[in-house]
Amino acid sequence: MGKIIAVANQKGGVGKTTTCVNVAAALAKRNRKVLLCDCDPQANSTSGMGVSKEHAPNVYDLLVRGADASDCIVKTQYGDVLPSNKELSGASVELVDMDNREYVLKTRLLSAEETYDYIFIDCPPSLELLTVNALAAADSVLIPVQCEYYALEGIADLMTTIKLTKKRLNPSLEIQGIVLTMYDSRTNFSEQVAAEVEKFFGTSVYKTRIPRNVRIAEAPSHGEPVIKYDRISKGSRAYLHLAGELIKREEKAAKAAKAAQEAAAAAAKEAEHG
Repeated sequence: MGKIIAVANQKGGVGKTTTCVNVAAALAKRNRKVLLCDCDPQANSTSGMGVSKEHAPNVYDLLVRGADASDCIVKTQYGDVLPSNKELSGASVELVDMDNREYVLKTRLLSAEETYDYIFIDCPPSLELLTVNALAAADSVLIPVQCEYYALEGIADLMTTIKLTKKRLNPSLEIQGIVLTMYDSRTNFSEQVAAEVEKFFGTSVYKTRIPRNVRIAEAPSHGEPVIKYDRISKGSRAYLHLAGELIKREEKAAKAAKAAQEAAAAAAKEAEHG
């Protein structure tokens, strides 16, 4: 069963969509089966993966009209996409009156989980019902944080929402990690912000830092992830490295979980015969 990762930060302009697109594409390049589910009405993840914002059926049809996920998914050379468009901006209002409204996305994605290694959900830059649906459906949350002034602004509210979601809707929800974006190694300020974030979040912060890079900024206008637009750029190399770091963390966590299960089984067996 695939892992569902919500990419979220209520503060706009932090590289949320850019990170979602490029991590998904980098994992696909590493032969992982990846689905990017665009739950942001701006649909920038959709266009950033080379899919038209006018494509139908899309996430709106999935959530509101009950379309099958398989009918909405678009295959691309960078990974599969469940596209969005501006219609989705009204979905929060239409979801309000639905039964189990916080779990609509989770229910709709059940059929797709078996097909993919990773499902990334690009959340809107706000704490609305679409974001709550994403957090209720997700196994973990990936949080991009820009290396700029007020870097932690808004993170407190997001962390509160994550804690409430964990308590009331999704007890197994975890922090996947924190990704530092727009990092400029030429300035002391970027290093100071990075140190502040690392002090606050500790080992949850990925070692890979995404640099401020013109190729990353240009790639979306060409409908391509940066790893396709300019594979040798600093931005491309950073996202490929981040994908590798994510895989290593997952493998390490899987080994630890397996060891814990084996230890528990051995303890139970010993107690049974004791």
